[in-house]
Amino acid sequence: MAKQSDVLIIGGGPGGYTAAIRAAQLGLSVTLVEKEKLGGVCLNWGCIPTKALLHAADNLREIRQADVFGIEVNEPKIDLAKMIGYSRNVAAKLNQGITYLMNKNTVDVVYGEARFIDAHTVQVDDQQFSARHFIIATGARARCLPNLQFDGKQVWSARHALTPTEIPGRLLVVGAGAIGVEFASFYNALGTKVTLVETQSQLLPAEDKSIADCVQDAFTKQGIEVYTESVLANVRTGANSVTVQINEQTQEFDAVLLSVGVIANTEQLNLPAAGVNVSQGFINTNATMQSEVAHIYAIGDVAGAPCLAHKASHEAILAVEHIAGLPVHAVNHQQIPRCTYSHPQVASVGLTEAQASEIADIRVGTFPLSANGKAIAINHTDGFVKTIFDKHTGELYGAHMVGSNVTEMLQGYVASMALEATDEELSKMIIAHPTVSEAMHESVLASMAKAINM
Repeated sequence: MAKQSDVLIIGGGPGGYTAAIRAAQLGLSVTLVEKEKLGGVCLNWGCIPTKALLHAADNLREIRQADVFGIEVNEPKIDLAKMIGYSRNVAAKLNQGITYLMNKNTVDVVYGEARFIDAHTVQVDDQQFSARHFIIATGARARCLPNLQFDGKQVWSARHALTPTEIPGRLLVVGAGAIGVEFASFYNALGTKVTLVETQSQLLPAEDKSIADCVQDAFTKQGIEVYTESVLANVRTGANSVTVQINEQTQEFDAVLLSVGVIANTEQLNLPAAGVNVSQGFINTNATMQSEVAHIYAIGDVAGAPCLAHKASHEAILAVEHIAGLPVHAVNHQQIPRCTYSHPQVASVGLTEAQASEIADIRVGTFPLSANGKAIAINHTDGFVKTIFDKHTGELYGAHMVGSNVTEMLQGYVASMALEATDEELSKMIIAHPTVSEAMHESVLASMAKAINM
């Protein structure tokens, strides 16, 4: 007989484990099926371990610039194995934390691959499980290209880029979204000659053009070769290298990292048996994350873009509370923050200037970090803060930042947007001095032609 639970969750990533915890808090019996490791790609092979490596890269840059502050040091030596080991240990520690949380919340964790038998039952190895509600949170995986298949040697996915055995002399990064830009920054800091290729007209295509231009200028100064509106041709993979043609110029690389999007993990679920449909590989959902089959929900990457861990976690809470009969509000995609941990960092929420100008008369305020006292004191003056408001109502349409550690500052704008704060209200806030976040306030003032320090 199939084991019964109130909620069965497929996938133990940020969406799945969050859903499990919230469901348990609401008194529901929960079964969580995970095929590999709790925490999913984000915790084990994505968000968290990459940040450990990127922090190491930031430390390298700080050491190399220490003489600015009167500190003389020799060129730092890189112990790649230790650096990678630290990153893997961070992931392992957090994986253990998720395991603890599952036990604490009496979530029944089953390891294996779930496959629907019908709309009310899944098979995991030789066991069957049924539930009143299902939440599919199986995530997504890296997409490859027809002429470049992942082999872990010359052709890398992000997972391969996280665990190199040696530092490549020349690396080609294909795709300049957040993942591609972050790895370009990391390997550049290690001394790799990095070439970054993007088919669209700018790096970070989801970001405001002025932000993308700033990042491209910074990358060029750092020695990263950037090609936009470009494609690869005549790709040839050899025993120890890859030769490609970029804009009719033939170049050779030790490895190629593909960051060209993701494919939803749906193929093994046998969704037709449950009556669940997909569109371009992603599961169709409504505002409460339900598929066409009302008791089957889908959250996170498997439910479509943007493929972000915090979106998955938010959708998890929404789906579980809807199952429990609580009042819920649909996800406002305009208020989903975006962070890229490159050098310089990028952080944004809401509409770009181009998008906002299509729907309203707007006012834009920009404030450079070079005019911020704290940024000058710590020698991190590259970048700026940009805010976009409705010219008539003062509604905050978008906020965009580029510079050192701006990802830690973004939440102020996220909260402001969620609370519907206007430019007038934000202008009256008292911001601590000296802080880099003063630039956020000055940007608001600049949109009103009232900036003080510029």
